[in-house]
Amino acid sequence: MDMKLEIVVVPVADVDRAKTFYMALGWRLDADIATGDDFRVVQVTPPGSPASVIFGTSVTSQAPGTAQGLHLIVDDIEAAHGELKRLGAEPSEVFHDAGGIFHHAGTAARVPGPDPQHTSYGSFLSFGDPDGNGWVLQEVTTRLPGRIDPAVTTFASIADLAAALRRAAAAHGEHEARTGAADPDWPDWYADHMVREQAGGELPR
Repeated sequence: MDMKLEIVVVPVADVDRAKTFYMALGWRLDADIATGDDFRVVQVTPPGSPASVIFGTSVTSQAPGTAQGLHLIVDDIEAAHGELKRLGAEPSEVFHDAGGIFHHAGTAARVPGPDPQHTSYGSFLSFGDPDGNGWVLQEVTTRLPGRIDPAVTTFASIADLAAALRRAAAAHGEHEARTGAADPDWPDWYADHMVREQAGGELPR
């Protein structure tokens, strides 16, 4: 049975302030429903995300600002830093972890700058919403094996698809250089590369 993450509930003190903040980041407003002064549900979705975020009045017993370590995935951490800064989110500088596996809690073991090898999963930045709920952006360019079912390959945005096409084009150029011949079936090769890359499988040569 599939169990797909659908909603993350974020505790906030001021619903309108949180709504303004997240919408300023370009998050889609899906719903803003109130049944009275004591119950309100606001749902927003980050660009390209299959899961959404809910906050509001009487939707959680958590104290405002206690949601931490909420992760968003991007394919270019430095571009994401610039965009968040432009949109007023006050992100941290890009960092990688001293251990090189996953980042420690809080700011422990943070090393300034992206992962030196630009390893997928290895570079991060963080930011908080007005209540102090903590978000982390993680750069993922190539998925580890088994993380995505190749039978349901999808691209979250035009930018994601375009980036995948560029990577396939570069890899295909190397393929043609190795074989010494033009490949008339390049659309099939591109498609195979893009599906395998997203699923974390072995890439075609």
